[in-house]
Amino acid sequence: MAPPTSSVITLNVNGEKRTLPVDHRATLLDALREQLDLTGTKKGCDHGQCGACTVLLDGRRAVSCLQLAVASEGREITTIEGVADGERLHPVQQAFLDLDGYQCGYCTPGQICSAIAVIEEHAAGWPSAVTADIRPEAKAPALTAEEIRERMSGNLCRCGAYVAIVQAVARAAEADTGEKGEPRTAETEMAGTVETGGGRRPAGAPYGNGPAGVVDGERTA
Repeated sequence: MAPPTSSVITLNVNGEKRTLPVDHRATLLDALREQLDLTGTKKGCDHGQCGACTVLLDGRRAVSCLQLAVASEGREITTIEGVADGERLHPVQQAFLDLDGYQCGYCTPGQICSAIAVIEEHAAGWPSAVTADIRPEAKAPALTAEEIRERMSGNLCRCGAYVAIVQAVARAAEADTGEKGEPRTAETEMAGTVETGGGRRPAGAPYGNGPAGVVDGERTA
């Protein structure tokens, strides 16, 4: 007799327990989208390379296209639908909105979930590949643009909204540390503006007329 190929599992998603039958081969991404109707989590490459499907598992980011649904039972799963506090946006969501950290918006849910984890990882003192001093006794590095770019490098934006994404993460980190009474990051000196091919403009202002695909004189596409 062949072993069963499906099971009934209970997933803890956004604080709510959801019971559903799943094929043992089904990914968490497909279970969220196709069975639980949580379509905020996007399917991009389906190979764990673009970050569009990023969710939080027990507070840590994970690409849900590489996570089996059956292996997610007993974990605390947070999708983009669960990061806000009722009608109040999460600080990262608000920063992305204020600073235009998106264009088409397809990658934005994964970007936001990843950014939430980045801020927590940095606050916990986790180093990145560009952190100069990784000794255990060293203080957490400043959350510079270089640090943010490295820590967010697993999330691709095909529209090229990276400059504003970096600023949004920096502003949200500043809000987070400010609420905790800790030193603010130095990265947000220009947080009220965003950079475009036509130069720097106030957040929310119309886009400039600079050459398409060029930022700071460097071609990005």
